[in-house]
Amino acid sequence: MAVRFEVLKQDGTARLGRLYTPHGVVDTPVFMPVGTQGAVKAMTPEELRALGAQMILGNTYHLYLRPGTEIIREAGGLHRFMHWDGPILTDSGGYQVFSLAPLRRLTAEGVIFRSHLDGSEHLFTPEKVVALQEALGSDIAMVLDECPPYPASREEVTAAVARTTAWAARSLAAQSAAQALFGIVQGGVYRDLREQSARELVALDFPGYAIGGLSVGEPKELMYQVLDWTVPLLPPEKPRYLMGVGHPDDIIEAVARGVDMFDCVLPTRLGRHGGALTPFGRLNIRNACYARDFSPLVPGCGCYACQNYSRAYLHHLVRAGEILGLRLLTTHNLHFLLKLTAEIRAAVARGELGLLRVRWRVQGEALTEPGEEGSA
Repeated sequence: MAVRFEVLKQDGTARLGRLYTPHGVVDTPVFMPVGTQGAVKAMTPEELRALGAQMILGNTYHLYLRPGTEIIREAGGLHRFMHWDGPILTDSGGYQVFSLAPLRRLTAEGVIFRSHLDGSEHLFTPEKVVALQEALGSDIAMVLDECPPYPASREEVTAAVARTTAWAARSLAAQSAAQALFGIVQGGVYRDLREQSARELVALDFPGYAIGGLSVGEPKELMYQVLDWTVPLLPPEKPRYLMGVGHPDDIIEAVARGVDMFDCVLPTRLGRHGGALTPFGRLNIRNACYARDFSPLVPGCGCYACQNYSRAYLHHLVRAGEILGLRLLTTHNLHFLLKLTAEIRAAVARGELGLLRVRWRVQGEALTEPGEEGSA
C-alpha cells in the first residue's frame, strides 16, 4: 500500500499518529499548507520546511487547466516540478464543483465545467480525475465528489450523497498507480445522510477517509455536531481528514473528536489581505492604530516576522503595497498554525489536550486587541 497509518497514542478520542508515505513520514495531527497551483503562495519549499510544514496540497482542477498535467508529467511529476520533496496530497477538483457552481453542470457521467480562465468546456469524470492525479504523482489522491452548498435541501444532499458514492466506486475501479486514494464523506448537516455516506464509503475500503462539505457557511457548533456524528463511523485504524478547515479553534475541536489531517487557505489568504493570526483572534495590520506600534505582531512569537519587524513596519509595508509585507504576514500565519498543531501533538502525547482546549477558550474570551476582526 502506498500509504500506511498508525495510531501511537490516544487522549480520549484525540489521536497521535504517524502517516507513512512514499515521500516521507508525517506526524499527525497535521496541518497541510495549500499550494493550489503548485506553490504555497509567497513561500519557497525551503521556507515551508523551516516553518515545520510536513505535507502540502495541490489542486487537480487548477493544475489541469494551467500548466496542464502533461507538462507536469514531462517534468517528472509535481514533486520535481515544484521542488518539494515531501508528501503531497492532491484535491480532486470536487470543491470547485461547489465553489464554481455557475460554471458547471452535473451529470451521471461527471462534471462539465467552463474554465474560469478562458471559458473552454471540459468534462471531469471520476476516472479522468484519478488518471490526472496519477499523472501528477501525488502521494494521496482524492476521489471526485459533490460538495453541496449550505444551506441545501434534503433532496439536494440526498442526490449528492448518491452521486458521491457512485463516483467513489468508479474511482477505485479506475485506479492503477501505487497512490493512496481517499474517499470523501458527504451528507450536509443531515445526520442520517452523513451516516449513510460513511457506511457506503467504509464498505468500499479506502485507505483513508475525508470529511467534506463542512466550513461552507454553517455555524461552528453545527460543524462540530456533524463531526460528532461522522467521525465515530470511520475506521479507527485509518487516517481521517477534515477538508478545508484551518481556524485554530476548529482544528483543536476536530482533533478532540478524532480528526488527524487538516488543510486550509486561511493563513496565506489572510496574510495577503493584511491579517495576522494571534492567540486572541485576527489582527488587521492595515488599521491606523498600528502606525506607531513598535511591538511585534505577537510578543514572544518565534517566527521570522515577529523576531525582526514591528507592527508599525508591517503596517507601512501593507499600506504601501510592498510584497515583503504580505510575505512576512504569510510567514507568521503559517508559523502560527504549524506551531499550534505541534503543540496539539505534544498535548495529546502527554494526555493533556483537554487543558489546551480550556486554555484556548479562555484566550478567545479575553479582551481582543485593537483592530481585531473576530475569533481566529
